[in-house]
Amino acid sequence: MTKQRMRVIPLGGAGEVGRNMWVFEYGDDILVLDCGVMFPEAEMLGVDLVLPDIGYLRDNMSKVKAIILSHGHEDHVGALPYVLPDIGFPPVYATKLTIGIATNKLKEHRLLDRTKFVEFSAGDALKIGNLTVETFQVAHSIPDTVGLAINSPAGIAVYLTDWKFDHTPVDRKPTDIAAITALAQRNPVVLITDCVRVEASGFTPSEKVVGDSFDTIFATALGRIIIATFASNISRVQQAIDSAEAYGRKVMLAGRSMENNSRIAQELGYLKVKPGTLVRPNEAAQLPDDQLAVVCTGSQGEPMAALARMANREFTNLKVKQGDTVVLSATPIPGNEVSVSRVINNLFRIGADVIYGNEARVHVSGHAAQEELKMLLAMLRPQHVIPFHGDFRHMMLYRKLAIGMHMHYTPENVFVVDNGAVMEFGHNYGKIVEQIPVNYIYVDGTTVGDVSQIVVRDRQLLSRDGVLMVVVTIDRHTGELAGGPEVLTRGFVHMRESEELIESTKQVVVRLLQNNTSRAEVDAAFFIRKIKDAVGEHLFTQTRRRPVILPVITEI
Repeated sequence: MTKQRMRVIPLGGAGEVGRNMWVFEYGDDILVLDCGVMFPEAEMLGVDLVLPDIGYLRDNMSKVKAIILSHGHEDHVGALPYVLPDIGFPPVYATKLTIGIATNKLKEHRLLDRTKFVEFSAGDALKIGNLTVETFQVAHSIPDTVGLAINSPAGIAVYLTDWKFDHTPVDRKPTDIAAITALAQRNPVVLITDCVRVEASGFTPSEKVVGDSFDTIFATALGRIIIATFASNISRVQQAIDSAEAYGRKVMLAGRSMENNSRIAQELGYLKVKPGTLVRPNEAAQLPDDQLAVVCTGSQGEPMAALARMANREFTNLKVKQGDTVVLSATPIPGNEVSVSRVINNLFRIGADVIYGNEARVHVSGHAAQEELKMLLAMLRPQHVIPFHGDFRHMMLYRKLAIGMHMHYTPENVFVVDNGAVMEFGHNYGKIVEQIPVNYIYVDGTTVGDVSQIVVRDRQLLSRDGVLMVVVTIDRHTGELAGGPEVLTRGFVHMRESEELIESTKQVVVRLLQNNTSRAEVDAAFFIRKIKDAVGEHLFTQTRRRPVILPVITEI
């Protein structure tokens, strides 16, 4: 009889930053670890969100026992409204704050009544199916973050994502080193860990550094202070409120997600605010500049977020003006650098004092740097390691770091994998056994999955060289030209300034049709293909550009 192994499969999050979702499978039990979205990359034109591919879960729906969430950031909980209905609404296990944030998302999608939440606290052991999941405290940029140790007959798998060894976190709950060292005594089979900060030497600075920087800003700023950060970065919001209260300022929260997340955190006791500190926009407008601080969304340059709207003078009751101090308390997500730079430039143009970047110490990462990654490996001593939550280069650099520690790690037991890799583990055993297909699943407006990679590629072509339409009417029986050709274009050339090119393109179509009038029965598909080829070749010869060509043929 073959010894049963645990199976570990990333459906998102490997080789990318976002849409984190891992499958842990043993026998007839599947646990889904996290359920996140990824924000679209620059070339994903028109796409709002990118989801994990849950085809494997659909095919094995009867085995899915639970979804377990590590914390409340979008890249770990944002896909819940899209995933739960497709896999039969398994119970969702999470800590109190994470449930609060997820509840708000599901309420917006009208799915809350069908969702079963199971609340736990760090330190609890969860019995799910035939498996036991031990939870332990982890320091990150949002409270109530946990690591998971999944116990199976094949061994222990440790899932530790979005963590750092911060000894002075905002919520005063550092990473539970004692729990990690205790796990090491039980010889864990595999560690699954994020690696996005592997390029950074030393240790990630403590959140306390940001609090000290905020205090300095509040002590010296003469006008209003506007702090932009992620809406789910509750620890950063707490620091801004603490500094405002210390220096006698009221605080206005701006941006729908900022207001919602902060309200939930306050109701659940994770955000401490003195009575009278928070004010509404109409109240804020009446306050002297040196008595107001604003905490808002828009740190990534999003055009519809609060900061950009304030800078563009489109935000009700509050517009950025000369004398304001604007703090960008976040690092741009890869792909957002241009948008962030644009917002910073606009703020400087208005006359605001903008504080941003690593040197300003107004943001620290929530992820472990090199020395912390080494420290974890030395403490936990797992038999195998799978880095994720990083680009491919981060995973390769992590492998190099692990091997360079001169422990027992070799390229064979540090797994650098793509999404869809099926890995099997047991005591002193680890192997990639197959690769299942995993694709990007796009959310565009209200539709999920309707926009495929082919559609996105068409959008890229349209954005690069535009579109040219050729409209002709032909005789169904003879194939002779009965009307047209008419040529219309958008994003390729200006029609009035390119009359010679448009006219020569028409002549190409006329000559093509004249040479094909002897066909017994008109085949529209044949003519469409011929027109695309002939016009495409002509336009490339004349312009060295390749617009999308759309022949439209009417038969009479």
